[in-house]
Amino acid sequence: MASKDIYSVEEYRQAADFIQSKTGHRPEIALVLGSGLSALAEEIENADFINYRDIPHFPFSSVVGHAGRLVIGQLAGKTVLVMQGRTHFYEGYTIQHITFPIRVMRLLGVKLLLLTNAAGGVNPNFQAGNLMLITDHLNFVGMAGQNPLRGPNLDDFGPRFPSMTQPYNLELINLARQVAAEHNLTLREGVYAFVAGPSFETPAEIRYLHTVGADAVGMSTVPEVVVANHCGLKVLGISSITNVAVHQFGSGKETTHEEVLETGKIIVPQLITLLKGLLQRMN
Repeated sequence: MASKDIYSVEEYRQAADFIQSKTGHRPEIALVLGSGLSALAEEIENADFINYRDIPHFPFSSVVGHAGRLVIGQLAGKTVLVMQGRTHFYEGYTIQHITFPIRVMRLLGVKLLLLTNAAGGVNPNFQAGNLMLITDHLNFVGMAGQNPLRGPNLDDFGPRFPSMTQPYNLELINLARQVAAEHNLTLREGVYAFVAGPSFETPAEIRYLHTVGADAVGMSTVPEVVVANHCGLKVLGISSITNVAVHQFGSGKETTHEEVLETGKIIVPQLITLLKGLLQRMN
């Protein structure tokens, strides 16, 4: 698929119109599921399924663990739109293209976005299998020039210079804390660092990320958060710590995508409990 730096409002509307033509549901809540986390979509009732490849201009993933379809239906009593898998900058798409779905969600009437991902634990206190509430992020790819808002501003969605002082909604963060406490879930909190990938980080890079304040590192989510904030969506981010990043050269430890997927399966029941609890508490 051709990938561009700039998309018009009309192209976003074409995608939104196509999705609306395939479902009678009108979701106001959207979820994006990361690597190994697609099982949550199986919980959705009265579901309509739409393959990314069928939606005009929509990016589609080639990564194992990403199903590549929209699932729209009922979850925990709420009407939701779920992205069962996402695309990544490292797949060769532009940063604007991988965030294309977020603006489409906005046109569909979505007001609240729950983002999940698989991440490496940089904080030495974290363990594989933990959930981490994202309270802030480090946008290394964006600071290096690949910001998804680069190019002409689309005033239909938001302002030229959006604030990122509080990219993750405090009300939703507090709600997640309450739900975790009610269900006796261990919920870590911290800063998520976005890097381009697809290679995993060297021990020196992990030590650097730890030094500058990162608690977890991954290859997604932050561009989506930037675009969601630009177009006025409330955002909550949750990382599944699927591996503990290697800090020391010569440790004999290795990070693999297979490890990420396997740990993701273990985390899924906790994540489902947390997300369902969040949905049930939302007005």
